[in-house]
Amino acid sequence: MGRIIFLYFVGILALSSIFGVHAESPYRYYDWEVTYGTISPLGVPQRGILINGQFPGPTVECDTNDNVIISIRNSLDEPFLMTWNGVWQRKVSWQDGVLGTNCPIPPHSNWTYTMQAKDQIGTYMYFPSTELHRLAGGFGAFTINKRSVIALPYAEPTAAFSLLVGDWYKTDHKELQKKLDNGESMPMPDGLLINGDPSNTVFSGEAGKTYLFRVANVGTMSSINIRIQGHMMKLVEIEGSHVLQEIYESLDLHPGQSLAFLVTLHGSAKDYYIVASTRFDRTSIDATAILHYNGSDIGPSHPLPVGPTYQVHWSMKQARTFRWNLTANAARPNPQGSYRYGGIQITKTIVLENSVGEVNGKLRYGVNNVSYVNPDTPMKLADYYGIPGVFDLNTSRDQPTPGPMISGTTVYGTQLHDFAEIIFQNNETDTQSWHLDGHNFFVVAFGAGTWSPDVRRKYNMVDAVWRSTVQVYRNSWTAILVSLDNKGMWNLRSAIWHRQYLGQEVYIRVWNDEKSLFTESDIPPNALKCGKAANL
Repeated sequence: MGRIIFLYFVGILALSSIFGVHAESPYRYYDWEVTYGTISPLGVPQRGILINGQFPGPTVECDTNDNVIISIRNSLDEPFLMTWNGVWQRKVSWQDGVLGTNCPIPPHSNWTYTMQAKDQIGTYMYFPSTELHRLAGGFGAFTINKRSVIALPYAEPTAAFSLLVGDWYKTDHKELQKKLDNGESMPMPDGLLINGDPSNTVFSGEAGKTYLFRVANVGTMSSINIRIQGHMMKLVEIEGSHVLQEIYESLDLHPGQSLAFLVTLHGSAKDYYIVASTRFDRTSIDATAILHYNGSDIGPSHPLPVGPTYQVHWSMKQARTFRWNLTANAARPNPQGSYRYGGIQITKTIVLENSVGEVNGKLRYGVNNVSYVNPDTPMKLADYYGIPGVFDLNTSRDQPTPGPMISGTTVYGTQLHDFAEIIFQNNETDTQSWHLDGHNFFVVAFGAGTWSPDVRRKYNMVDAVWRSTVQVYRNSWTAILVSLDNKGMWNLRSAIWHRQYLGQEVYIRVWNDEKSLFTESDIPPNALKCGKAANL
């Protein structure tokens, strides 16, 4: 089992200001071993990725500003990285755990991530970022609780539950990877899981009490709807933002997204179904869990609560009801709404059209007809050491570009504190999902068809939800605004993982020429070196 130690250090980290950790904040230590093991989540034995023997992996839990130290022993027979979806890694993109910033952990080796949950609260997740490892497991919940001095905008719940909901394949992830490498398309998932199981997870509570459910879509392809039989859900948080507390019968989550809602156990003393089902397909896949009232011996009854299936407009209408709670505190004592993003001038616009095509006769995905290829040297290392020939800021396409798909390493150059408008244009018939590392952004508009500058007058410039992962509906666009206030090299990727694997990602270089520890921490002393940086 994992060793978790929670300690206050007085003088142990004299170099903490240099390497991005903070001696005045508590430390939480996790020791993990990543291995293969046999699992049978859909009744078929298969190879899974375990953390300390667990599937799903253990929950990382900390408070705002805590330092989190996670030592990973890679006992796989191949390189491996873990990324922390939604955790900002303030000033330390060195810890982001993607191939643009980190060399992978070699087989049978250790590496330690050192990060701080700086100025964050919320519901997040972690998962492997290398190849298709996350289709075999290795994922878990990452929860950042508020500090005791910060008030919640709702009554303290009796307890909190984490739900990791996602699609799953019976086929071994290496077989799926081989299909993609051969130019074949990705098959549809075989099932859905809730905390690693399609039907047997149980959450228990007391009648009359209120509980917080933290839900993350850890799947790799499917948008999911979640609902609880006989109970309403009060939405309170989306990826670190307190939101207006609207009541919902069901909620959509797209790949890579997370949220939290309150449920009061006001029903008769019995068991109730928690249902997750896939969205936007004519035939949906379901998974169930049980909400158990303590003291009850009455099982749940059918029929299952009905959820939306194919309706895209329903989902877009719901997404537009998600609004920032302007008067609530989040990680800091000042209200969220004290940041008036609507009055900030846009300094850069990037339009990203997801692309599908062929390169060398094989299926590839891309952005603006460039299919991303990871260089042997992580761009962050190339940037730090001034290594030429790894990426070129002048060749990245910031507008949709006609023509055939090409391979490339797309990195957009921005200045620290740029306020950027990013448009995701989706001309395909499937809903997409996009995640930005290192930042949250304001989701100011969704719209059908093709984006044009005149729709800016319809942007929500007051209380748009502030999050890090956003959906783009079929034949539609999504507009976000982001303050690029976190210096580093940051991954902007499709959260639909086979599309990311086949090239649908880019990087954003947030930069200024001042070398200062106030804006970016120095390279960590344990940084792995590879590619052209191997001998530096």
